[in-house]
Amino acid sequence: MNGVSGGMLVALVVAGGAGAGIRYVLDVVVTRGRRDAFPVGILIVNVTGSGLLGLLTGLGALVAPDWLAVLGVGLLGGYTTFSTVSVETIQLARRGRRDWAIVNLVGTFAVAVVAAAIGIVIGGLLPG
Repeated sequence: MNGVSGGMLVALVVAGGAGAGIRYVLDVVVTRGRRDAFPVGILIVNVTGSGLLGLLTGLGALVAPDWLAVLGVGLLGGYTTFSTVSVETIQLARRGRRDWAIVNLVGTFAVAVVAAAIGIVIGGLLPG
């Protein structure tokens, strides 16, 4: 592997697994007892993950490159999920909830991009 140490690979894998575990727990907690079919848990995951990745990006040189990789690619990469948004959008449409499917797809993307932008701005404002 070019330029990736064994320790870095292990850190990325552990962080990615932790991110996926956090996503699962958060989604279960948020959706517990909800009767509607809108995937609000995954919406929260993707928006918060985008905001946090934006914050890391905005911090730039304040965070060591290895930490950026472990936290950004590993933890937040495991935490956020575009594939689940895609599948849940199709499932909503197949259940006749095309309105929710469109809101899920467009809304998740739009709000996540805004959250990332806010994170970048906040990260850039922090003293370094």
